Amino acid sequence: MSDKHIDKITGVSTTGHEWDGIRELNNPMPRWWVWTFYATIFWALAYTIAYPAWPLLTSSTKGLFGYSSRAEVSRDIAAAEALKGTYVDAISSKAIEDVLADDTLRSIAVSAGSAAFKVNCVQCHGSGAQGSPGYPNLNDDDWLWGGNAKQIQQTISHGIRFAGDGRARDSVMPAFAEILDRKQTAQVSAFVASLSGPVEDQSDVAPGAVIFAENCAACHAETAKGNRDLGAPDLTDAIWLNGSGEAAIAAQVKAPKMGVMPAWGDRLGETTVKELAAFVHSLGGGE
Repeated sequence: MSDKHIDKITGVSTTGHEWDGIRELNNPMPRWWVWTFYATIFWALAYTIAYPAWPLLTSSTKGLFGYSSRAEVSRDIAAAEALKGTYVDAISSKAIEDVLADDTLRSIAVSAGSAAFKVNCVQCHGSGAQGSPGYPNLNDDDWLWGGNAKQIQQTISHGIRFAGDGRARDSVMPAFAEILDRKQTAQVSAFVASLSGPVEDQSDVAPGAVIFAENCAACHAETAKGNRDLGAPDLTDAIWLNGSGEAAIAAQVKAPKMGVMPAWGDRLGETTVKELAAFVHSLGGGE
């Protein structure tokens, strides 16, 4: 007679183990599960023999198939570079207007330009190209030197007031501190401020208009709309490079701040400059 204990509820024998009155049922795993487990062990061993796996002192086993994930990645990279080279050559050989007219080339140029912008331009213009005091916001439609793709390319390639490039855009605003007295400076500042907002003393606006016509209209135009050939900004909108309000305008009249943008053409090459121009133009403010 068997001395095995049989569980009354399940009718299954127990293993003989007992903990605080709790007995362990003797329920072996199904045979199919056991053989599957053995198969996975065999598969794992075979896999490590067929492919690189076992570490050695200075290298690892190469596997019977000689497979290399590094070699596969290298092939994928080479194929991607070859495909990229086709489009890069096309962008390089075409004018910026033709690049933007081609949907595929435009998309690739904008993506490449976005990457180049993050490396070379965010330090001044910000990660979102929103600019900061003294550094233009590239998202709006206020362009000192013109905002079409060709004009943007020219600015990026040759810079602004950059001594190292003979084709750099250049303009100089005179310092009026020795030309206008304090009252005249306040008046012309009030006039300029009035073109886009309220002023503290409305009586300064009329004489300020006369001073503007005599001293400032030659560059900023009689309408104060600016002159892109000279890089003279539009003074009638609410977009200000070096601060808004009468005090900021007066400071600029007395001792103007004029920034310098490097020429990127020689540093990055014509193709990358073209891609940057496509990206900047795509931000929404490009004309």
